[in-house]
Amino acid sequence: MKLDADSLSDALVRLRRAQGQLGGVIQMIEDERDCKDVIAQLAAVSRALDRAGFKIIATGLEKCLQEGADSEQAELDRAQLEKLFMSLA
Repeated sequence: MKLDADSLSDALVRLRRAQGQLGGVIQMIEDERDCKDVIAQLAAVSRALDRAGFKIIATGLEKCLQEGADSEQAELDRAQLEKLFMSLA
C-alpha cells in the first residue's frame, strides 16, 4: 500500500522533529553532557518516532476503510498494517 506525502504531513513533521532531537542527543554526547540529560532526550526521540509510526499506520488504516472493506487487497493491507502496528507496540 502506498500513501501519499500529503496524507502523511503530520508524520513528516514528527519525523523532522525527531531528526532534530536526535542531532541534539549526538551533540550532547559529544559535549559530554550528564547521562540523565542524554537519556531523557533520547527517550523523547523514541516517543516522537513511535508517534510518527502510529500516525503512519493510522493513515494506512483510514485508506483501507475508504477503499472498501470487502476488497481482497484491503484485507491484505489490513493484515500488513496489523503486523506493523504490533512491531511498534
